[in-house]
Amino acid sequence: MHKFTMIILIGALCGIACRLYLLRTDYRQYPTYPHGVVIHIALGVIASGLGAMLVATLLKKDYTAVTFLALAAQQFRDVRNMERQMLTNVDALELVPRGATYIEGIAMAFEGRNYLVIGTAFFAALATHLFSFVGGVVVGLICIWLSHWLMAGKTLETMVNIREGSVHFQGPNLFVDNVLIYNTGLKDSQERILKNGLGFILEPKNANGTVSLGNLGQRQAILHDVSTILGVYRDSGEPSLVPLSKRDLNTGRLALFLLPMDKDPEKAQQIIKRVPVLENSYRKPLKAEVRPDRQL
Repeated sequence: MHKFTMIILIGALCGIACRLYLLRTDYRQYPTYPHGVVIHIALGVIASGLGAMLVATLLKKDYTAVTFLALAAQQFRDVRNMERQMLTNVDALELVPRGATYIEGIAMAFEGRNYLVIGTAFFAALATHLFSFVGGVVVGLICIWLSHWLMAGKTLETMVNIREGSVHFQGPNLFVDNVLIYNTGLKDSQERILKNGLGFILEPKNANGTVSLGNLGQRQAILHDVSTILGVYRDSGEPSLVPLSKRDLNTGRLALFLLPMDKDPEKAQQIIKRVPVLENSYRKPLKAEVRPDRQL
């Protein structure tokens, strides 16, 4: 077997394995099955082939082939735009939408995974050249593990404490504990809210959590995930039955009002804990260097 054949084969297989490992159809049903899965697997094969071929071209000192990486980057940016546009169009038909911030995070993740596939294929192919096919497989497995770690991200339980709140009315005003949610004077709606509603209070652990919970996109992501898994007790044309979130302006706490079909407080709390912290909503004010002697 030609030496370059083994390098390309091991690198490409490790890259494809990485993409398959990162490709999961979860509770959000995204990517859709089978068509969305086929699209992303095909892009993963292309990305792994590019990463493996890059090592072979460098060994042959054909440096002009590196320019294909620029073309690949453009294609993967187009994938990100495609995902964003498709999810935005579908989001308009959701009873509880994802929101623009959540959609942007999903699109960014799919673009980033293709770059991780290129990196996995490249390092696996390089290790195959330097050591043997066994070394290439070992390095490929290490890269797959690193890819999973890089794409894992944070969840809400790392930055907030979550407890169940009391859903009650004071006249026409709906409260979760002492946080006003909205006003509804319809007796029928009030009865259904008291029967099916759940309330939770999210208390930030530090200033980073306070700022992140203030992001409307992050709050919408929480409502969407709970409504997707537990269902939502509403239909179109019922504005009085809408899950909402409101901040306590004095403390920075976030009150959640939910209307799940499956009214299970324990399940809902576990879902909220596992909601991803969106990259576009995460802030780190505690990292800021604020000095009183510094002039802006």
